[in-house]
Amino acid sequence: MSDETAIGPVATPDGGGHPSGGGGIGSPLQTRAAFIQNWDWQSVVGINRGACERGRARHGLNPHTHQACEESWQAQRTVPRTLLETLDFLKQQHHDTPFLFFNGNTFATIGRELTLALFSDLPPLRKREISSVVAHYIAGVIDRDAMIDAVETVSQSADWKSGDRVKTLDSSLRGKIVRILEDGRVLWKPDGSDTELNALPESLAREG
Repeated sequence: MSDETAIGPVATPDGGGHPSGGGGIGSPLQTRAAFIQNWDWQSVVGINRGACERGRARHGLNPHTHQACEESWQAQRTVPRTLLETLDFLKQQHHDTPFLFFNGNTFATIGRELTLALFSDLPPLRKREISSVVAHYIAGVIDRDAMIDAVETVSQSADWKSGDRVKTLDSSLRGKIVRILEDGRVLWKPDGSDTELNALPESLAREG
């Protein structure tokens, strides 16, 4: 949308597909709670106002959609639902455009803050990666399948061992772990290369 500021770089374009499934048993996306209950509608309005100030746009309510969006938000925010359903709801609120400007940024901000809290036990790099991909999904930059795959891949435990197949978080390199160093770093060799690379465990994802 022309009224949105950039969320940040992402490798996967929006494919437009939004299937109803996703996130198998054991997936963090199937965790259930009233995830947005701490954001009442006035706090949502405040987030949009801040986004408009930073973007030098006039803050305002969409007279055609705002009331319905507010009623939907207030009715749904205390209802327990899966994390995936919550992210879908935030994306729908973006598309329903309750504000004149920066709808995507507004609801992406809530999704980002939510995931930063939920994945607080992950290493910083992985936590930032998940919050970024969630924000991109809500803002419409990547599709639902890509978001699900990224969240589930990045949230995996980094309990590596020699011989494990791994890939970089952006999937640009794939290879095999050679050994785990004493300081916890991973020594691995990309496919088709004789070079062994040092990496932090949180900078790699399990392949397959």
